[in-house]
Amino acid sequence: MDINDRTAAFRELHASGCFVMPNPWDVGSARALEQMGFPALATTSSGAAWTLGLADNALTLDQALEHLRAIVGAVSVPVSADFEGGFAVEPAGVAENVRLAVATGIAGLSIEDSSGVEDEPLFDLQLAVERVRAARQAIDETGSGVLLTARSEGFVAGRPDIDETILRLRAYGEAGADCLYAPGIGSVEQVRAVVATVAPTPVNLLINAPFITVAEAAEVGVRRISVGGALAGVAWAGVLAAAQELAESGTVSRFQGLPKVDALFGPGR
Repeated sequence: MDINDRTAAFRELHASGCFVMPNPWDVGSARALEQMGFPALATTSSGAAWTLGLADNALTLDQALEHLRAIVGAVSVPVSADFEGGFAVEPAGVAENVRLAVATGIAGLSIEDSSGVEDEPLFDLQLAVERVRAARQAIDETGSGVLLTARSEGFVAGRPDIDETILRLRAYGEAGADCLYAPGIGSVEQVRAVVATVAPTPVNLLINAPFITVAEAAEVGVRRISVGGALAGVAWAGVLAAAQELAESGTVSRFQGLPKVDALFGPGR
């Protein structure tokens, strides 16, 4: 599937129903998830950063672009980029960096409104809207058809106000976002409120804790489901637990029942 076909397929997934778009953190996990039959994948800024020994939001623009190229090149399904805040504050900088991201072959891209400033964790609404509008214009100028997701980060940035979140999401939809996303909302009632208020714009739901199932999310009208860094976190949990046991007791009880990873990727040379 070439890049144009991937983008068209990704847009078609958002036309109806509900689909799961898990988040690989490296080439191996991307290939494994593709083999499981998921129709699209999304990168995870936290998972990618952890592979480099960094905390989330510590990737540079160049590191993020390199990661996108690697994931896109490893699979044939559409890939959506967790592009954090666009690696710029001002709309012009966001636009410039979005164009660079589009050139990696992604089918989708998200821009968030988290400022990274403790006292004011979200960008001023007017600036946040202009950032989304700049991303929209940059994508349109490429003629790529890349799908733009706008994220409101209040529930993960210390301002968990559902009314403000919905207000922001609606404004981002009016600014040109194709899909809306509020990571961190944690109840079925909140999910239902977001879906109903921003309709008919598709909604992405982060499921990184067991507060809802895929079937329940679909029932309330969620169009797309992602898991953020949760799969990477599961992998790290296994590694750290096994290593801690080895370090502390010298035993390796967790070295049993391991998956045949080689079988996922075919015979060696």
